[in-house]
Formats: sequence, C-alpha cells, structure tokens
Amino acid sequence: MLLLSTQSKKKNRLEMAAFGALVSVIQIIDQIQTHPHPPISIHQKQLESLTQAITSLQDFLESYYPHGGYTEEEDLLESRIVEAAYDAEDVIESYIVDQIRARLQIDVENISSAEFYNGVQKVIENMNLINIETKEKMVIVKDQPSIIKSVITAAAAGSSRTASTTHKVIMVGFDDVLLRMLDKITGGGLDLQIIPIVGMGGIGKTTLAGNLYVSPLVQHHFDVRAWSTISQKYNAREILRQVLDQLGKWDGSDLSEDELGLHLYQYLIGRRYFIVMDDMWNIEAWDGVRRFFPDNSNGSRIVVTTRLSNLASEFNYSNGLDLKLLDEDVCWNLFSKTVFGEESCPLELEDIGKKIVRGCKGLPLSVAVIGGLLSKSERTKESWRLFEKNISSIVNLDDNESCLQVLYMSYNNLPVHLKPCFLYMGRYDEDDEIPVSQLIILYIAEGFVKAINGKSLEEAAEDYVEELVNRNMLIVEKRRHSGKLKSLKMHDLMRDVCLREARKLKFLCVLHEQSIPQGIYSQRRIKSTLLEYPSQLLQSLGSASLVRSFFGSGPTYSFRLLRVGFLEECLEEEDGHENYEEFFLERLNLRLLVVNVEEPSPIIPSSVSFLWNLQTLILLCDVKYSVFEIWKMPQLRHVMTKRGGKLNADYLPGPPSGEQDIVLENLQTLYTVKNLKFGAGVLKRIHNMKKMKLYYEDISIEEEEEGYCLNNLCCLNKLETLRIWCYDDYRHLGQEVSFPYSLKKLVLINTYLRWEDMKTKIGALPLLEVLKLKWNSFIGSEWETCEDQFLNLRFLLIEECDLECWITYNTHFPRLEHLVICDLLLLSEIPMSIGDIPTLQSIKVERCSDSVVDSAEIIKEEQEEFGNEDLQIIIVPMY
Repeated sequence: MLLLSTQSKKKNRLEMAAFGALVSVIQIIDQIQTHPHPPISIHQKQLESLTQAITSLQDFLESYYPHGGYTEEEDLLESRIVEAAYDAEDVIESYIVDQIRARLQIDVENISSAEFYNGVQKVIENMNLINIETKEKMVIVKDQPSIIKSVITAAAAGSSRTASTTHKVIMVGFDDVLLRMLDKITGGGLDLQIIPIVGMGGIGKTTLAGNLYVSPLVQHHFDVRAWSTISQKYNAREILRQVLDQLGKWDGSDLSEDELGLHLYQYLIGRRYFIVMDDMWNIEAWDGVRRFFPDNSNGSRIVVTTRLSNLASEFNYSNGLDLKLLDEDVCWNLFSKTVFGEESCPLELEDIGKKIVRGCKGLPLSVAVIGGLLSKSERTKESWRLFEKNISSIVNLDDNESCLQVLYMSYNNLPVHLKPCFLYMGRYDEDDEIPVSQLIILYIAEGFVKAINGKSLEEAAEDYVEELVNRNMLIVEKRRHSGKLKSLKMHDLMRDVCLREARKLKFLCVLHEQSIPQGIYSQRRIKSTLLEYPSQLLQSLGSASLVRSFFGSGPTYSFRLLRVGFLEECLEEEDGHENYEEFFLERLNLRLLVVNVEEPSPIIPSSVSFLWNLQTLILLCDVKYSVFEIWKMPQLRHVMTKRGGKLNADYLPGPPSGEQDIVLENLQTLYTVKNLKFGAGVLKRIHNMKKMKLYYEDISIEEEEEGYCLNNLCCLNKLETLRIWCYDDYRHLGQEVSFPYSLKKLVLINTYLRWEDMKTKIGALPLLEVLKLKWNSFIGSEWETCEDQFLNLRFLLIEECDLECWITYNTHFPRLEHLVICDLLLLSEIPMSIGDIPTLQSIKVERCSDSVVDSAEIIKEEQEEFGNEDLQIIIVPMY
C-alpha cells in the first residue's frame, strides 16, 4: 500500500481549506447581488474583479497537481489563498453588519464606505498577485509531463503487491462470503466477468481478495493468475507491467504501454485467467487497460476491490459484493483468534475483552490491530482496561500508522469540494445518528455548497452526502421509503481522521478541556463539550470575533459574524421582549437559527426580519411572536416547527400592498403553519415551495367567509411533500384541496374525504411514492381501486378509519413495497392479491381484528409456497 507523505497531507489539507473558503465568498457575493434590498452595494468594477480573481483561484485548485511533492513554497501559496478568502469574507460581512446596525441607529456613528472599498481593493490586489504565481505553476506543470509521469510510476511501483507476498490470512465471519465468491468466480457463464468487492477502508476487501487468490480451488480452476495494486495515482503502464511480471512474462525491458498491452493480450488469448485489481479509485484505471484483457469465452474472471460504490456500479454490481461491518459475535471470534490463536480466552478476561471488541464497532482492521497489540501485552484485567478506555487512540498510535493510513487514503482521495463536508462531521459526537436533512441545511449555511446549473443548493448538497456514502466515508443508518438517505453514522476511526485533520487545519476547534486552545481568536468554528467555563476561557471566547459557528451548551455568546446559532437558554428577565430583540440585533449575520428553550416560551420579535441572510429558522419549542414578517426575508429557504409546535398564520401578516413584490424564490420548506390562506398574493411569492405541513383549527367566522383557497394548492407545481390536518369542525376544508401533480409524499389527517375521491384527487398523481392516510382522512365502508393509478407508490399506510371492505388487485399498486394497516377495527381482511405484487417487501398489521391478522398470515404462507421467502409480515397485537 502506498503510504502518504507529510507533504502530501499538507497539500490536501490546505487545498481543501482554500477551495471551501473561495466557494463561501462567491456565495456571499451572489446573496448580495440577488437580494431585492441588498444591505450594501459594491462597485460593479470591484465586484467583477473580485469574482474573476476568485474563479481563477478555484480553477487552479481543481486542476493543479504538484509535480514533485509539496514544497514549502507551494505550502505557503495555499495558505495565502486561504487567508485571502477569509479576508474577503471578513471585510464584506463586517461591513454588512455595521451598515444594518447604523440604519437601525444602534451604532449611530458614521460608517465609512471608503474604508470598506479600500478593504475590498486590497483583497482583489492580493488575490491577483496570487493568481500570477498560480499561472506560472500551471505553465511549469504543462511543460513537464514526463516528470509527473515518472513520479506517479515510481509511487505505483513502490505500492505493488506481488503474488509471492499474497498469502492466506485469518478470515473470521467471511466463510460464507468466501464460499459465495468462489461460486461466482468458478461458476456462472463463460463470458469474461468483472466482479467488484466494495466497502470502507479496513473492512477486509483486500484480505478477502487475497484468500480468493490463494484458494486451491482458484489455483486449480484457472490457467494463470496475477495481482495488481492500482493505488490512487494509477498508471496503465505500471498495471500492465505488474501483471506481466507475475505471469513471468516481463524481462525488465523498457516497453511502451501499447507494447506491454499487446504482449499481455497475446499471452492471455486462449487461457482461462484470474486477475485481482486491488484498491481501484476511478474507472479510468480500468478503461486504460481493459482492451488488453480478451474475452476468451472460457470463464475468465477479474476481481476489483474498491471503496467507491459508484465505481463498483460501473461494473456488473449485481454480480459483486458489498462488505458490511461485522456483528459483535463475529468480531469476538476474530479477536480471539488474533489474540489467542487456537487457545480459548481466559474467563477472567472475557467480559473486558468483549467490551474492547464492542469499541471496535465492527471494523475488521480495528479488531486486527487491537488484537495484535493485546497478543503481545500482559494478559491481566488491569492491562486490558487501559486498552478498553483508549481504543481509538491506541489503534492510531504512530507504531500502528498503517491502520490510520488505510483511512487517510479515503480522505486524501476526496475531491476538493467534499473535504470540508467530511471534516465538518467532526461537529457531531461519537455514535451520533446524523439526520441528512439537517446536514444539508448546515452545509448550505456554512457556504460549502457550490451552485450547479439546473440544481438547487439542497440538491447539490444531497449529492455531496451521497458521494461521501458511495465512498464509504459515512455509514447509512436509515433510508426513507423513497430510497433517499434519512440518517447516517460515522465509524469511530473515520471520525478520528476527521478530528485530526480539522484540528491541524484549524477548520474546527473542539473545547473539551477548560484550558484556552492556541489560536482561539482566529477560529471560525468552535464545538464545545464543556458544561462549565472558567472566566479566562469566557473572556477569550468573547474576543473570538471571527467565529461563524458555535456548537455546544454554555453562555449565549455575542459572535457578531455568527452564521450558525442556537438559542437554548431563556433570556426573559423583567422585560423579556427587549432581551430577545437584542439577541437578534447582535447576530445580524445569522444564516441558520435553532430555537430550543423549554420554559418559559421564548419570544420571536419582529427584529428577526433584520437578519439579512437568514436561510433557515428551526423552532423546537413553543414560541411567542410579535410579528414574523416573512415577506421581508428573501433569503429564507426553510421555516420549520417540530415536536408538535405550530407557526400561527395570524403572526404572518399578508404580503404588503403598494410595495414592490418580494418573491421568496428560495423558500422551499414551511411547516407546521396554522390557518394559512392560499390567495393569489401568497401563491406568487412561494412558487418554489417543496415541503409544507398545514393545520386548520380555531377559525373565526370572518376568516371562514373569506376562504382559504386550498384549491389553489395545485398551482404549486414544485411541491413534493404535503401534510394537511383539519380539526373536527373544519374537516370540510380537506374536500376543497386540489393536489399538484408534483407530489411525492402526501399525509392526510381528519380530512373526511370519500373513497370515491381517491380516483379523482390522489390515485392519478404520477410521482406519488408515499401515501399516509391517518385518522378519518377517508370515510366510507368500501374502497375499490382501479387500473393505471398509484403507478409509483412505494409506501401505503391506512390508519384508524371505518373501512370494512378493500377491493384491489396486484396490478393496481405495481411498485408497492411496504403496506401498513393500523387500527382498522372494521376491516374484514387484506386482499389476497396484495401478496402477488412483485415489489412487495413487508406488510405490517397493528391493532387490527383477528381476521385481518389471519389474512396477512395466509398471504405469507401462499408466497412461501411460490418460493417467496423474503416477504416480511409484522404483527402488533391489540393489547
């Protein structure tokens, strides 16, 4: 394996910081330009010059690769790019905050625009000087392709793994996997097959491939075998040389790529061959050599190991293998064999040993490293307890650098735009379940996401997360019914890599001791695990004027340039309103605000509308309002209340008349809103809405006479998720709704629609994937479905209604995967034809009659008779 040099690590760290900072500056510029009432103005010439300078630096970072290691000069250049981008952020955002406070007469002294323009000009001049140096380096690189090629070749040669060094190693928990893979390799069709093995670093891909390679069955079945380690910087000539060398067909002569390829092709013709290509990082590595591996129609096989799921899909992924983390029992067996060999673990060490294994979190590499250390240590409880308390740090000791290097390879191979996203995961605690929706909002608020034509920032951020998952840097914990990511986790060792790099780069400062970290005054992100703060640390935090994000409990800090903020303490004293007013006026740069105060309910004052760039407001508690002037906040993307809270439309005054219309182009999420009206004035301002939750109760006679225009919902042609809940006296409002064809998820509660309405209102929605019918959403004793409806429905829930008879056929729900029947006390049975839906994975029955439970069991038995063993039936009894 190719070990990374210190210089290579420096390059990756700085390149990441520079690119992320430049993207953030471009976003600030764009937000000023697109704001209908921008808080400041920048001279057009300066704006163009600054944008051009930043774009040139971004192009350099995306295309430039040092040709001979990473020199001190190049290190300094990257540092200067980072500082220049940070300077641009600080100059612009500081001036914005000063100008808003001056207009509000909070700071009445005259703010000099000349000083601001001079500051911007200095940033431009500095960036232009850096651009001159970057262009010189690009010229040098273009003029020296042979140097670059020789370096890459040397690196690849140093990492090659020959057949003589490949031997069988301990494989516990993979016995079944090994047998299945042997069947695939020696059985199946006669055509040449490429079989990928995919999984995160350290999970055992190379170990499995090595055991396949030395298997007597493989040795007997194939005429020839060869092993090639690809490495991150692949070289087609080196791959071919490795294969020929192991086949004994390379005499050391200096042949070109085509000459080596022809030599290999001619030798493999007519022979049944088995090739392992270990640690492939991109499809170009395969594309560069694939023409030299003939399809002899004799059952030849090529096994490719990779960490990248999306690369594996380039091959026949259905024929491959996705390795998962080991369960605790398998980990214990691997650990025992590593530590004790054929002996048994002494009983007095078993409990502490299992705790150590649990701490390895299913990663074979971690088990092997810690097991190897314990096999050489004193076998006492006292000695092993030290290991239990410090598993991650022991695994990552310098003496075990190879373990860390395995994971660092995944990090260093990330594209520059993904590195800040990965390092940002350090703000989460160990074993946290990380909601993807939250992560996307944070990435955007931090300025990590680069705008892509034809995609919203949320869609681009979701792609970023998917790519980190595909690279096996993050672990999928849950998926939504639509198949999209819902929550993630990060392995402890991968998190250690994240925190190490974030600390070295000063990307994220973690306060876990009461001492003052070095350089805290220049930190931009701080995470605190402290519950108490000594006065000296508080004083230092108060002087950290450049902080953009603070995570953790503690006093409410007045970071004037804060972007990501949390309000978790009550500010109410004698006059609580003034305290909350000041809270917002001291944080005018906020992009994301999370309010979570238990008692008493906090106040959201009208001054919230002065937060010029607020993108997301999340209310995790009941709040009091003065007036929330949403129409004055054009940067808003998401307004959300959770835990049963509701945003009362009474506090959302209608759009102002007689003023220039402000369209909330960015607003995509609004929930839960009480008694919202959908008149023409509202509709044209929220036409990009994607997710809404609506609630109707306590409506006055005057309001009801005016109408809520729910039939206009069909005009929101980008709306994907909708929930409507009508309180008993207002259930007739549900009958007024017209649904847009763009809906993918629909939840109805207490709407009292008739089953006949299903055909005209819902069944024909072409994109609908999730349908939840709760608490008298539909009424009537019989529901009969029809053809050509619910064409994309994957999840259906029917809960607590008076349905007695359901008539349907398997062709009426052609893509249904999950059915949940809950509290349907009058329903006689589940239609037998439901079991014949080819995509169906589960039926869940909760608190229903015995006859419904019996019908579910009969469906299960019938499917098993037809060979369908995979259908899950889940029964939750009435009591």
